[in-house]
Amino acid sequence: MDLTLSPQEEAFRDELRQWLADNHPGPEPAGDIDAFEFRRAWQRKLDEANYAGLSWPEEYGGRGATLIEQAIFNEELVRSRAPMTANVLGLVMGGPVVIAHGTDEQKQRFLKPILTAEEIWCQGFSEPESGSDLASLKTKAVKDNGDWVVTGQKVWTTFAHEAKWCMLVARTDQDAAKHKGLTYFIMDMEQEAVQVRPLRQITGEAEFNELFIEEARIPDENVVGGVGNGWMVAITTLMHERAGLGFGSAVALKIALGELMQLVRDQGLADDDVIRQRIAQLYIESEVLRLTASRGLTAQMKTGIPGPEGSLVKWQWSDTNQAMTELATEVRGPEGPIVDSDWTYRFLRARANSIEGGTTEILRNIVAERVLGLPRLR
Repeated sequence: MDLTLSPQEEAFRDELRQWLADNHPGPEPAGDIDAFEFRRAWQRKLDEANYAGLSWPEEYGGRGATLIEQAIFNEELVRSRAPMTANVLGLVMGGPVVIAHGTDEQKQRFLKPILTAEEIWCQGFSEPESGSDLASLKTKAVKDNGDWVVTGQKVWTTFAHEAKWCMLVARTDQDAAKHKGLTYFIMDMEQEAVQVRPLRQITGEAEFNELFIEEARIPDENVVGGVGNGWMVAITTLMHERAGLGFGSAVALKIALGELMQLVRDQGLADDDVIRQRIAQLYIESEVLRLTASRGLTAQMKTGIPGPEGSLVKWQWSDTNQAMTELATEVRGPEGPIVDSDWTYRFLRARANSIEGGTTEILRNIVAERVLGLPRLR
């Protein structure tokens, strides 16, 4: 694997660095509503420069960037400490899925408002009893006069309280095998039949939500990939979700690790052998994460689609980020768990890392079976 950038890739990186230096909007404002509108405005600016959908084909509003350019983009955004975009799920999952599986009419209708953050997307996959086993979901969709009538419940639905559209997977055939009876829909969230209830997190935020769906209606033209093909469309969605994590996550870990080193110095613990060993291990893990992401990128360049290696990257990031925030809490001593600070927030927020985007237990099975080729237990 050659990790050296080509002259064209270096030129792209330098152009992007300069653009970020000239257009960086500064820190996010306090308050959930203000911060979200701040991110929406930032995404519009990215879209005006054709950066929002960087890897999307040019005919759909993107730049047609290569996978390596996308990795550089993710790294540079994190390195510049630029804010998140408002429509993360739409950009990373919704748009690519519509491009891969949608009709021409769906592409015309949905893609541009994703890029501009005019219409926010959320992901309706997990259910109270079907979080990691997606194929066991119980939300039901029944055909009725050209529409689909949907009833069920979803949970851990990020940004549902801001979303116009939901990437919804529901069961349309009760008699088929559980993987084969699913269909992928684009559901309008702005109807009385869809109720959104926030889930307050340990950090005090409420970015996750419950959805209660009581006979919501979805037109037949909002089926993506065909009736009964929801499992394959959903797998495409999840692979894009995990494939986008690696490079930005590796850079974010390196930045945070530098801050942790400064914290250790400030606490007078720079000569503590045990702490030095733990920091060295974290550095090694962050470097392994970067190289694993590169390995997954190489596989994707060969096949054209994200592979199961993204599950390994997400697993590594979860473990390393949690270990780093735990060490920071220990280094801060008695103040660690009780004083409101950035490290307190990071420690609390990191508890979700091993759940969101795929639970670690499930990711281990995916890596064992699909990456290492180990036999299935059942």
